[in-house]
This record gives sequence, structure tokens and C-alpha cells, in this order.
Amino acid sequence: QVQLVESGGGLVQAGGSLRLSCAVSARTSRVYNMGWFRQAPGKEREFVAGITWSEGSTYYANSVKGRYTISRDNAKNTVYLQMNSLKPEDTAVYSCASSSLPARLPSSYDYWGQGTQVTVSS
Repeated sequence: QVQLVESGGGLVQAGGSLRLSCAVSARTSRVYNMGWFRQAPGKEREFVAGITWSEGSTYYANSVKGRYTISRDNAKNTVYLQMNSLKPEDTAVYSCASSSLPARLPSSYDYWGQGTQVTVSS
């Protein structure tokens, strides 16, 4: 069983930054890949960024590439999403998830956190 808890969301002005955290409660040897997703009201959940736990290989959605950075801290069992140059269209509930292989589809992920709200004002 893998439990994920996100934190760090909030309200920020356009152009600002936020860092989200995702605490992983399982042994990380059981977690191969972590991803961040977001879902805005009335829209489907979309992939944002992913990272393989052991190698630290990262991959991003085109919409956030160059602005967001995903990373992990093995000692703290935590995955981070640093979000810079935020735009109003980045407003969404952000969730972390774990999977057994790198993937961009939500259906490929097995465990999910509860999500944290990010609101970017113009």
C-alpha cells in the first residue's frame, strides 16, 4: 500500500512561484515512478510532470516545460513540484500519484493523493 499526502498549495499572483510537496508513506523501493497531475474545474485531469524514483529521470508536459521542476528527496521520501512563472491557467487541484512505470495517462497510476488547490490570480 502506498499513501500520498500533498501540501504547499495556495493563492499566488501571476508570475509568482509555489512549491508543492508529496510525502510518500511506503518504502520507496516499492515506488518506481511518481507523477504530478492537475485538474481544473470542468476539465479532465492532465499530466504535469513525472520522475522515476531511483534514476531521477524527469519528463514534463509541454505546457509547463521550462517553468516547473519535479524532484525527489530519497531521505525524506518526498517528491516536489517547483512551479515558477505561474499563470492564471495553471489554476487547478494538483495531485501526486505513483505508478510502476513512467507514464502520462492517469489510468496508468495506481495510488493517488487527495490533492491540493493552486489558485493563480491575474
